[in-house]
Amino acid sequence: MSQFDVVVIGAGPGGYVAAIRAAQLGFKTACIDAGVNKAGDAPALGGTCLNVGCIPSKALLQSSEHFHAAQHDFAEHGISAGSLHFDAAKMIERKDAIVTKLTGGIKFLFQKNKVENFFGFGSFKGKNGDFWQIDIDNKGEKSTIEAKHVIVATGSVPRPLPLVEVDNVNVLDNEGALNLTEVPAKLGVIGSGVIGLEMGSVWKRLGAEVTILEAAPTFLAAADQQIAKEAFKYFTKEQGLNIELGVKIESISKEKKGVRVQYELNGAKKDETFDKLIVAIGRIPNTQKLNAEAVGLAKDERGFIAVNELCQTNLPNVWAIGDVVRGPMLAHKASDEGVAVAERIAGQKPHLDFGTIPWVIYTDPEIAWVGKTEEQLKAEGVDYKKGTSGFGANGRALGLGKAKGTVKVLADAKTDRILGVHMIGPMVSELIAEAVVAMEFKASSEDIARIVHAHPTLSEVVHEAALAADKRALHG
Repeated sequence: MSQFDVVVIGAGPGGYVAAIRAAQLGFKTACIDAGVNKAGDAPALGGTCLNVGCIPSKALLQSSEHFHAAQHDFAEHGISAGSLHFDAAKMIERKDAIVTKLTGGIKFLFQKNKVENFFGFGSFKGKNGDFWQIDIDNKGEKSTIEAKHVIVATGSVPRPLPLVEVDNVNVLDNEGALNLTEVPAKLGVIGSGVIGLEMGSVWKRLGAEVTILEAAPTFLAAADQQIAKEAFKYFTKEQGLNIELGVKIESISKEKKGVRVQYELNGAKKDETFDKLIVAIGRIPNTQKLNAEAVGLAKDERGFIAVNELCQTNLPNVWAIGDVVRGPMLAHKASDEGVAVAERIAGQKPHLDFGTIPWVIYTDPEIAWVGKTEEQLKAEGVDYKKGTSGFGANGRALGLGKAKGTVKVLADAKTDRILGVHMIGPMVSELIAEAVVAMEFKASSEDIARIVHAHPTLSEVVHEAALAADKRALHG
């Protein structure tokens, strides 16, 4: 029976990074993963993120943005595109090629770092002295390996909607939404979170009539509400997404010509039939096949594996990271936890601050934030100051034809330490990194205000917002 220092269950952004870092630190490391490619005929590393999540969705977003720009924006630049034709199947083919390249890249990294990869579902069998026994089920072919340390990184799965079963034909989850080869005339989306907004945006740009049904009364409740309200205006009034808030779904039925959704909105009964329906109501931890109960691996009241601040479970030398534990369900959070756990096993003392983890929604305009929202600061009674600046007068944004959006800096009223930065606008997924670095180094708004920002760049809006926090904005 093969024995390892570290065995990682799951090869998503948390698991494969944890395995690589453990191997770099000199541990004999293995990673178990059951992911398969789109055709279902070969293993595919990378988890949800690389296969049916972060990466393919960004590929589709970019393709749809190009098509929309050719239709609506090129003429302003003096470019006549003539008659446009859109090939959805070709767009999906490009997306699939990107996924294949990246998942193959993880296999190469495993080989380079001497990480042994096992295909199949990993589950706890028991303990043999100081070693945990892990069963591997490869389509019925079973084997067992042993590990001194186990890192559980099994990720999450879409939260099911009790009213209807996802078949990925007409009722779609994130995977089905990424593989449509024709543009639906009418697309319904249940949930206005990241997946709902991004997939709704893709198919709206390509010609679908999109209705998003959200149970919560507040749009993007986790985001700063000044930014959320600005986003809602862009998405609804300018882009034509029909976003309904405070919706109570009463029934969903699969019909011959689509999916019928009956719901209540502001006391009124509504009845809509969609060609396709995307269910995007969040995700839940993926623990079903771990056999956790057999070894007493503890979970919390929401089904997440219970861990402390170091990602240690209740079992000795068993760790858990990423979507399967508390905290934001973000790929970069999982990766950083994976690195931290590998280093803790090596006796190091890394630190991961949940307060400086950035959030991004890749709509157009993009939305990004880090730290506290203004609503949180008010609720906590924190004395703060704020500065805002818009992209409307930014030379680079105007040149790009993307001069919509705002940057908002929140700082402590007494110490000037930055407490949160919130953005909506072009490429804010990249701009947010400056705010993360600043907050990690406990910077003040004055620190950003006194740093020279290149001109003309989008980052000047961050600079201007920091200046505005001290009431000394130069261009606004």
